[in-house]
Amino acid sequence: MMGVFLIIVGVFFTWRLWLSYEKARVTRGWTPVPCRIVSSRVVSERPTPGSDNAHRAEVRYEYEINGLKHGGARIRRVEAAPTRHLDAAHETQIQYPPGSMRTCFVNPANPDEAVLEHSTRAALYSIWFPLIFVTGGIGMLRGASRRAPR
Repeated sequence: MMGVFLIIVGVFFTWRLWLSYEKARVTRGWTPVPCRIVSSRVVSERPTPGSDNAHRAEVRYEYEINGLKHGGARIRRVEAAPTRHLDAAHETQIQYPPGSMRTCFVNPANPDEAVLEHSTRAALYSIWFPLIFVTGGIGMLRGASRRAPR
């Protein structure tokens, strides 16, 4: 049973890492378009009444594609969770000063969807780790089948 459990857990986490990689890979095929940063600020909020403030950078930008103006507010396709560290949110915010020109990446199938940065593909580089569990589980099943009475 332990071998089966390791295989199931390994396959699940391999699948999750692959999905994460796929989400990061998708925007690399989107159309690069010049965009203008309209506003950037740090938003602070308290997720629950007893918790510390959580901070995130909020960036708004405009771009034109096919002669139509569009607006966006996503830095990455999958946004990072708010952080308790105000300085980290400020670091992101100062990378996008209002009025500056940047390149955003626009989904050709849906021009209203755009991002300023591609997400990391690090999940692909980590996919080997859960595969160790799959291999170990298979090894355990093979070993158990050899010892089983016939």
